[in-house]
Amino acid sequence: MIAITPQRHLRDDDIEVKFIQSAGPGGQNVNKVATAAQLRFNVAACGGLSAEEKSRLTRLAGKKMTLDGELVITARRFRTQERNRQDAIDRLVELVAQALEKPKPRKKTRPTLASKKRRLDSKRQTGERKKMRKAVWD
Repeated sequence: MIAITPQRHLRDDDIEVKFIQSAGPGGQNVNKVATAAQLRFNVAACGGLSAEEKSRLTRLAGKKMTLDGELVITARRFRTQERNRQDAIDRLVELVAQALEKPKPRKKTRPTLASKKRRLDSKRQTGERKKMRKAVWD
């Protein structure tokens, strides 16, 4: 079980971690050992998230989502498999935690009378400035 919050967890069955060859630090070892971790999380099949949370997660993930509804995170920052695996899991936890937060509803506001006057004064001054730049005709 992977803890997102004290009350919410992801099952280990929902996450698949595969190791692939990585470019980056590692010297000669980089061509021999598959150290980059590729984490796959099936958002559509996950039972621990509501439909609203799944849609927020899909929107937050952006290009990391596949057409099949899988979230793919590739971690290749470190030289070892274990650290890259943990990095990928940490990034998944962070993304899911963001999706669990409900966005605050936006309250419509109207500009104040003073702000409208300031805006119009500013526009008038800009117009006057541009008018003064014009050539004078006799």
